[in-house]
Amino acid sequence: MENYFKNKKILITGGLGFLGSNLADRLSSFGADITLIDNLNPLYGGNPYNVKHLEGKVNIVIEDMRDIETLKPLIEKTDIIFHLAAQVSYIDSLSMPYEDLDLNATATLNILECCRQVNRNVKIVFSSSRMVYGKVEQELLTENSPVNPLSLYGVHKLTSEKYLLMYYKDFGIPCTILRLTNPYGPKQQIKHSKYSLVGWFIRQAIEGNTIKIFGEGSQLRDYIFVDDIVTAMLKCAASPAAIGEVINVGSGHSTKFSDMVHAVVNCVKNGKVEYVSWPANYEKIETGDIRVDFSKLKSITSWQPEFSLEEGIERTFKYYSQFSSHYV
Repeated sequence: MENYFKNKKILITGGLGFLGSNLADRLSSFGADITLIDNLNPLYGGNPYNVKHLEGKVNIVIEDMRDIETLKPLIEKTDIIFHLAAQVSYIDSLSMPYEDLDLNATATLNILECCRQVNRNVKIVFSSSRMVYGKVEQELLTENSPVNPLSLYGVHKLTSEKYLLMYYKDFGIPCTILRLTNPYGPKQQIKHSKYSLVGWFIRQAIEGNTIKIFGEGSQLRDYIFVDDIVTAMLKCAASPAAIGEVINVGSGHSTKFSDMVHAVVNCVKNGKVEYVSWPANYEKIETGDIRVDFSKLKSITSWQPEFSLEEGIERTFKYYSQFSSHYV
């Protein structure tokens, strides 16, 4: 796979964020020609520190993804676009509907229009979300499970998916859509709880705070470590069989929310856990237990997750033990 990306011209949107910077690390080691674009909005996680060690090795463009004139010359000379830029909080999406639409849907349409006009051969790998499924009624989520998002975030992610598939069908612009479950790992901002609960809880434990669990904490979630996500993205980008496909990316192992919290506290060896009542109207956004089938990803790319939840939490804790001051 390393040879495939050597000297490839790569554009990563949201390149200074959590997923983008971890992806840039791997691609840089492969010898790719990398451009990162990010608007550095502090709410979403873009952080210059994430790529400080890559200075001189990557091209960094601090601009807004909604500016088509900025995008065109970048896309014209690109082989692969990893489209990761987003408004990341489904909780915030309802209070900022137009900005969520702009960042999670319109920006995708802008990219596709630029591709249609100047580079129809560029391949796009898009990070979507399991939130497009909404409330889960099936025991196992497959790519054919019904989609009925409960948040504007999920609606706009699904809108981007539809744009991508339409432009692939009508204009031949190759794309792969990856529906991520619950990503976590180093380089996520941990300023608040709206980005990643695993990272947020690690911060709370480090600071000796109390982590609150709603109800019994029995809801199941599929937490996937960032290194596994990066590997999945790279394998899909390199695979012709992934073109035009919607693909689930999860660990394949569902964990009780309470077990995740206790794993954090046990790893950090600090902090407390408190069980509290569910807030009012929680059922409007609660998606139910999540069990994800990633057999499609495995069959296309032979991908397998490498990191257990405990291993991922340990690596994330070690990172923030050293560098948390850059993320709070």
